This record gives sequence, C-alpha cells and structure tokens, in this order.
Amino acid sequence: METVKKLIFSLSVLYLSIGSSFAQNQFPSQIWHKGNIYSADGQVYGGQIKYDLENNVVQLQDKTVNTFTAANVTYFELFDEVYGGIRKFFSLPYSLNSDYETPMFFEVLTEGDDLALLCREYVATDSRGMNSYGMMGGYGMNPFYSPQSMMGYRLAFKYYFLKNGKIEQYSMKKKDLFEMLPGHDDQISLFMRKNRLDYDKRGDLLRITAYYNELNQN
Repeated sequence: METVKKLIFSLSVLYLSIGSSFAQNQFPSQIWHKGNIYSADGQVYGGQIKYDLENNVVQLQDKTVNTFTAANVTYFELFDEVYGGIRKFFSLPYSLNSDYETPMFFEVLTEGDDLALLCREYVATDSRGMNSYGMMGGYGMNPFYSPQSMMGYRLAFKYYFLKNGKIEQYSMKKKDLFEMLPGHDDQISLFMRKNRLDYDKRGDLLRITAYYNELNQN
C-alpha cells in the first residue's frame, strides 16, 4: 500500500467558474472530456476521455476508441467542462463484498500525509423532485453549484477515506465523521459551525478533510 500512497501525490485542484451549460439529459460520466490516461506499464495516452465507474473502465477517443480497465491503469485525469475543474481518478485495490480486493477507480478529492478523501459517483433515481442541487468546490475557494437532478435521476456520491493504507467507506453520519477524523473534534466542530458546513455534502466534506490534514501538520 506504500506504492498506492505515493501514487496519490499532492493534488492541486483548480475550480473555475462554470463555462458551459449542463449537457442536456447527460451526467459527467456520459460526456467526453479532454484528458490523459496513465497506464500501469508507464505509457501516457491523451485525447477525449469517458469514464464508467460502475464497470471500472475508462475509454479514450483519439483516432479510435480504446477501453482501459482499472487493472491496467494507474490513474487518469480530465478537465470537466460541466463543473469547470480538473479531476483525477486513481485505481486502488478495494474489497466490495469479500476479503478479495480488486482494482477500482476512486476520485481523489483532497489528500494529506495521513488521510485522503475519495469518492465514487453514480446516477440514482431521484424521488425528491427536480429542484435539488449538488455542490462541488475546492478548499479555500468559493464552491459553485451545478444541477444535480434531471429526468427523474440525480447525481449521487459515495465517500471513502484512505487512512493507514486502508480504504473505508464513510456512512454519511456525523458521529462517524469524527471517528474517521480523530484527534481534533473541538477544532473541527468549530470549523464546521463557523463556515456552516454539513457532514454529507461533497464540497463541505472536501473542506473539512483538508482542514483536518492541515491540523495534523501542526
């Protein structure tokens, strides 16, 4: 797992203002993005990228369309014109329902020396109506908002923490957040109150985790 930790290098996320409208009836995973794929054998492939986290594959469109699995990719990066930011996805070993670990793609939201916040997005049935909004944003910058639901479906996320060489899924419960981020309960509680942060929103979790990593550096 030491190799995995080295792969998750210092991540500088640049979030810009939304420059384009949300593609009609499409989520980010259904759109081609400009990016690069870094294969396990050290090759780098550039072109238009489309990812499928459910099946853990990423496609590259150059002169032809080639499909890569998480087993033969170290990581891939893309510029997401929908959200206006650079996103990186690493192939990491993870066990879903047994002790057997298999390579899966995880988006790295923020990372420090001791802990990284990961996520996997998916499209879920939206039973709450068409007016909910999701948030994505960079730590230290104003987060921006983007449509999260349409046509009866919404973009949802599962969050994970990589700590001590192990990936643990976050239950989206406040008490479990403090268990995942031990040792600074008072500081984190104050930080959340002052900045009006929630424990179950993407941009807020990113800021909380980045702040926790800062505290551990002191």
